[in-house]
Amino acid sequence: MNNSNVQEDFILLGFSDQSNLEKILFVVVLVSYFLTLVGNTVIILISSIDPKLKTPMYFFLTHLSLLDICFSTSIVPQLLWNLRGPAKTITALGCAVQLYVSLALGSTECVLLAVMAFDRYAAICKPLHYAAVMNQQLCQALAGIAWLSGVGNSVIQSTVTLWLPRCGHRGLHHFFCEVPSMIKLACVDIHANEVQLFIASLVLLLLPLALILMSYGHIVKAVIRIKSVQAWRKALGTCGSHLMVVSLFYGTITAIYIQPNSSYAHTQGKFISLFYTVVTPTLNPLIYTLRNKDVKGALRRLFHRDLGS
Repeated sequence: MNNSNVQEDFILLGFSDQSNLEKILFVVVLVSYFLTLVGNTVIILISSIDPKLKTPMYFFLTHLSLLDICFSTSIVPQLLWNLRGPAKTITALGCAVQLYVSLALGSTECVLLAVMAFDRYAAICKPLHYAAVMNQQLCQALAGIAWLSGVGNSVIQSTVTLWLPRCGHRGLHHFFCEVPSMIKLACVDIHANEVQLFIASLVLLLLPLALILMSYGHIVKAVIRIKSVQAWRKALGTCGSHLMVVSLFYGTITAIYIQPNSSYAHTQGKFISLFYTVVTPTLNPLIYTLRNKDVKGALRRLFHRDLGS
């Protein structure tokens, strides 16, 4: 990192130009964060405790819930602090940590959602060989690849971004330290950085999304060949939750990392980011709980066991 950048505190302008909105957002974000922690912790616990959930699908769902907890925690406490008080600053070290951690977790989730789509493909298109294909070693390897790819992308992108000279520019038109907004503080030509960010986004956003679409394309073909209403219902029940999560996450994050720089409007970008950093981690456990009979059954068994004891 440049020496001229080390001592700088950053100003997270966020929603400071809309004081009335800040009060509303504080309550909404606080409630969402609480639900995120509770909902995802419950999923992790029941997936670990209930023997009927010892399957690859819930192994990956546990990783997704852990990611959502950590991702929200890397951003929301600082956001709540800034929404509550007049101070909108974050230290240079705090910004760097937030940049590295949030980008690593967000990138990991992109790959993990593709891995979960492959798991659904194997379950529906290769049911007889599912246990052999999705064995414990492969599941652990796929989860490891997701985490390593996320960390690797963050190390490269964040380091390059923090090395850019900023010439005293400290005001981020955002509510957290994120690469697209950070590179705009640079006082040098950032075209190469924008190209690098675009290429990284293609690899970690569009490539996993393409794999997800391919997996579900094969799933649709397999279900159509069966020509059974029951098979359709089973496929929808198995894949519906994952498809909703994919739509929520990719539908918002691609708008930030893939869209041209000229269309990255300050207000639009902040609200889109607010959705995938705060709202999506809150909705994920609700989607999997409300739409999944296995999870609801595990919750009932857990409560009945606790009441019985």
